[in-house]
Amino acid sequence: MQQIFNFIFKNSNRLLFLLLLGISLSLTIQSHSFHRSKIISSANFLSGGVYEKVNNLNEYLNLKTENEALALENAKLKSLIFNKKDTTAIKKLDSLKGIESGDILVSKVIHNSYSTHENYLTLNSGELEGVKPDMGVINSLGIIGIIENTSPNYATVISILNKKFQINAKIKKSNHFGSLIWNGKSTGFVQLIDVPRLAAIRKGDTIVTGGQSVIFPENINIGTIDKIEIDNQTNYYTINVKLFNDMTNLGHVYIITRKDREEIINLEKRNKDE
Repeated sequence: MQQIFNFIFKNSNRLLFLLLLGISLSLTIQSHSFHRSKIISSANFLSGGVYEKVNNLNEYLNLKTENEALALENAKLKSLIFNKKDTTAIKKLDSLKGIESGDILVSKVIHNSYSTHENYLTLNSGELEGVKPDMGVINSLGIIGIIENTSPNYATVISILNKKFQINAKIKKSNHFGSLIWNGKSTGFVQLIDVPRLAAIRKGDTIVTGGQSVIFPENINIGTIDKIEIDNQTNYYTINVKLFNDMTNLGHVYIITRKDREEIINLEKRNKDE
């Protein structure tokens, strides 16, 4: 306390000057509208700059929430796209049903391997959210893989970059089918084998999922034809397919929970038993 009094006595002249200066400025601002407007404008400029910085910080901290909201919105849009009827195509009685609204779960890749011959992903969704083995996993660009194992909160996915992976796929423009596999050589390419030489194909054609699978619905994007080879012994094409997805950089994904899957499997099993 004594130090405060000593400081005031020592700097009494300066403090008195500052006090009188403050009073004079206050009287000047109150009595002149021009000066008052300038002071208000300067204060608004300073406070606006502070608010902008604070807002930018808040937006940065809320990026995770925004990303989750966008992922949920994308899932809803996916459901609408899958349920949109193709008015140009003739409806086939034996065609598989599409994905219904609510048949998509949003998840996130928390681990991704792509440097071995048998690559897997781990998702932060599990049995508690209804995830089961053999469900398809996609994102906005195309297929990712198939659920293999689950726990209450997590699931592992056999990646499309796995030599054990195999699904039915087709050439979009011609509907010729083949088996999609991975030869283990490149993270950007898979192979479509057993395509008959009667198929009219060329580089750049789109490859999509076929209709002979209970895991993926028909016409989910996979990639484009990059190279075409002919096996002279079998008269079948082996097609190198450039993936739409960058499998080394994955974030949010969608798990397809097709409700009609069990019905189809049981029906096909009955046919085999008979």
